Amino acid sequence: MNDLPDGPFESGDSDDSEDAEVRPGPLWRHAVWVVAVTAAGVALGWVGALFRIGPEEFGLPPAAPGALWPYLLAWTAIGLALAAVLRFVAAKVPVYEPETAAIGVVLIGTRLSLGWRPEPLEVAGIAAVGLLLVAVWCAVALRGAAVVRRTEEVSRTQGTA
Repeated sequence: MNDLPDGPFESGDSDDSEDAEVRPGPLWRHAVWVVAVTAAGVALGWVGALFRIGPEEFGLPPAAPGALWPYLLAWTAIGLALAAVLRFVAAKVPVYEPETAAIGVVLIGTRLSLGWRPEPLEVAGIAAVGLLLVAVWCAVALRGAAVVRRTEEVSRTQGTA
């Protein structure tokens, strides 16, 4: 009477779609993605730090004196590198929400730098931690793709034997 279909079926809901997918495409699309994700991360970090950057007449003195632009430029460069690594891997294997990882790392780095105004060596340390997080994110995706590939090869060889 109410038999279910034999195979998996596609639902019309967008919530049921997979979050991890391969993102192939032309180079310009990858470049636009990298720039957009970096700009979003730096902008959100800056907005998050605004309450500490404003004039003292609002009652909140700045967390540390110094110029903002060197930190914004540094995190833009760092963000471009991190987003490029994520997008490169996402073009080859499914990566779970690479935009979330890139925006999150750049947002936190920008926010910390604007509120604390660290020395260049400390900014490099924060960037190294961000690169480590992105590398782990990519390693998990690469490992998952390798496991799926091996499983498909085993099932293919068992099916022909």
